[in-house]
Amino acid sequence: MKAVIQRVSKAHVTINGKQVASISHGLLILLGIIDEDSYEDISWLSNKIANLRIFNDENGVMNQSLIDQNGEAIVVSQFTLHANTKKGNRPSYIKAAKPDVAIPLYEAFVKDLETVLGKPVQTGEFGADMKVELLNDGPVTIIIDTKNKE
Repeated sequence: MKAVIQRVSKAHVTINGKQVASISHGLLILLGIIDEDSYEDISWLSNKIANLRIFNDENGVMNQSLIDQNGEAIVVSQFTLHANTKKGNRPSYIKAAKPDVAIPLYEAFVKDLETVLGKPVQTGEFGADMKVELLNDGPVTIIIDTKNKE
């Protein structure tokens, strides 16, 4: 699994002109899934994201997590995170998992993150043409790949 995590002051997702998710303070998480991903990846990633100390404390130091801040989260599926651009100018998405594999893992990730956070997590719609709008706070953007746990 690959995730792009953005600390946001606000974010929302719109599909066909209708807003389907909206948060004020928290994380926008773009999630890409490959066939080799597992429920072990889900558990590791949801815990890592929820506990990342990327929010400012009272001294202005990034020392608090989403849990500490009681922040919100939106998870958006994004197969393009696994684009291969090595050859030519047209990205290949061959590594991205097909919906029959990706959807159950995506849904399981959302549920696991909800459990870790102790609150509902908002989402886009898997496979939909979404418009994602955000105000990146900082800016803080972090990329995590469960296949490269450094």
